[in-house]
Amino acid sequence: MQIFEHPDFDNHEKILFCTDRKTGLKGIIAIHSTALGSAAGGCRMYPYESTQEALTDVLRLSRGMSYKNAVAGLPLGGGKCVIIADSHSSRKPELLRAFSRHVQDLGGQYWTAIDIGVSPEDADILAENCDYVFCRASHYEEGFSPASFTALGGFVGIQAVSDHLWNRRDLKGVRVAIQGLGGTGADLAHRLNQAGAELVVADVREQPVREAVEKYGAQPVSPETVHAQEVDVFAPCAMGAIINDKSLPEIRAQAICGLANNQLEKPEHGAILQKRGITYVPDYVVNAGGVIGGSALIFETPSRERSIARIEGLFDTIKSILEQSAKEGRPTSEIADAMALARIDMPSAS
Repeated sequence: MQIFEHPDFDNHEKILFCTDRKTGLKGIIAIHSTALGSAAGGCRMYPYESTQEALTDVLRLSRGMSYKNAVAGLPLGGGKCVIIADSHSSRKPELLRAFSRHVQDLGGQYWTAIDIGVSPEDADILAENCDYVFCRASHYEEGFSPASFTALGGFVGIQAVSDHLWNRRDLKGVRVAIQGLGGTGADLAHRLNQAGAELVVADVREQPVREAVEKYGAQPVSPETVHAQEVDVFAPCAMGAIINDKSLPEIRAQAICGLANNQLEKPEHGAILQKRGITYVPDYVVNAGGVIGGSALIFETPSRERSIARIEGLFDTIKSILEQSAKEGRPTSEIADAMALARIDMPSAS
């Protein structure tokens, strides 16, 4: 395995391979940048088929966190970690406790949180042996999930798309296809339904799809075809790389605005979307609500109202990116990347 030559290495500051003989832990921590502050990003537990697959994922995710935190205006760098394991395993608590000690050893260079396979309750387990964990269940009142911060950002993003394309912020009658009904996808579906949107939904699990059909009158489709539906907006809310050489020609939505990380399999796919006239909201911009809402305790006294106001402010950021793209004829992904790099590379950041 060639680390420095890896196509997604991108000059990461640190890559740590973490093991524990007693529990069988296999994990990776990737710190992409601390130019703006401590690196922050969630912990993902997933049964990757290979170490190479896990490494590629954590490198792409951590770089995305650097860009996400920069564009969101947060005083944070970017990092991410993955644990190679089934999140439904009975060994999960042991693996989390073992892994958290590796995060603690970094002394605050990296703060971790929730992600796929790691819930707010799991974050509390991480925090048993680690001081650098946010989005913990114990930080919120019973029944509240920080995933709602992420979903709010997705809702605001679709409002910005509607305002940009159709000159209206309301979403009544707007047809949205949601891929993935986990915590964020299900919350986004609820918000869209309340706003009068029409929903098409897909998930690898039957239960959340059934609930969306019963609650919202959603149209169920298979996960393999959800991206190709005749809709106004396609909202990927599952795993990454959904926009790829195979799926891209099949996309019929006028816009893509979802909460999954790393939606473009390759950077050039952003340019292809732009040439096809499909409005794309860069994923790390629209899904920044989660880190905006959850990370405040790292650098200030948390305030729910202040976090929500910041998340709602994503509307203006997204509109600015869409308008600049339309004016200059440049892909939105390139514009967002330039915004992030400009802030990360500011002299005051060093």
